[in-house]
Amino acid sequence: MNDIISPENIVYKKPTLMNDTPMHYCAGCSHGVVHKLVAEVIEEMGMTDKTVGISPVGCAVFAYRYIDIDWQEAAHGRAPALATAVKRLWPDRLVFTYQGDGDMACIGTAESIHALNRGENITIIFINNAIYGMTGGQMAPTTLLGQKTSTCPYGRVPELHGYPLNITELAAQLRGTCYVTRQSVETVGAIRSTKKAIRKAFEASMAQKGSSLIEIVATCNSGWKLSPAQANKWMEENMFKQYPKGDLKDTTGL
Repeated sequence: MNDIISPENIVYKKPTLMNDTPMHYCAGCSHGVVHKLVAEVIEEMGMTDKTVGISPVGCAVFAYRYIDIDWQEAAHGRAPALATAVKRLWPDRLVFTYQGDGDMACIGTAESIHALNRGENITIIFINNAIYGMTGGQMAPTTLLGQKTSTCPYGRVPELHGYPLNITELAAQLRGTCYVTRQSVETVGAIRSTKKAIRKAFEASMAQKGSSLIEIVATCNSGWKLSPAQANKWMEENMFKQYPKGDLKDTTGL
């Protein structure tokens, strides 16, 4: 028994940067996994004391509770603008934003697009669960056609609501971006791929290669009214068709 529970046999190890704090995310939410990956990468890069995260409004509004680094709180949608200021003032800092689809792809579209187009040496981590999870499950810019939400209870239709916004594809066309990718965290393989993407984006920003965008296709089982297992399956069967995974652009040379 002692061998089974010995330290070398422990599969999960909490990153030292992760705080012991009560979790406010819903059970099965993808945010917690991504937080762990971000903390691991910062720690492995030796950037603990030189990282600044920007958390705006949305489900990730309390990101600063979980990862023990310097944080700035941004107004809704304004995280890339604040990140731009921080990085320009402290170019030796690793600066990233952590944003949801409403914050980054709706109210913050202008800040996101223009920061990426300017080639600011920051990373935007973009959580896309196709719904406004925190405020009641309203339709997001990324809500799928036919998907039901509290503000399109009969399903999203293009004639009334427009089409889902593939903002990551838009970002890949901008001259200021050096690394644009779409990932997920529903399986061990996907988690490993996402961690590699985060590491590459962070290294690119420190090497002054330009802007990076990491879209992470995620679940919102509470907003989708599904169990965590059902939400993962629904995401695989529906979200990946609209938002296919993989690198869309990589000019980093890393």
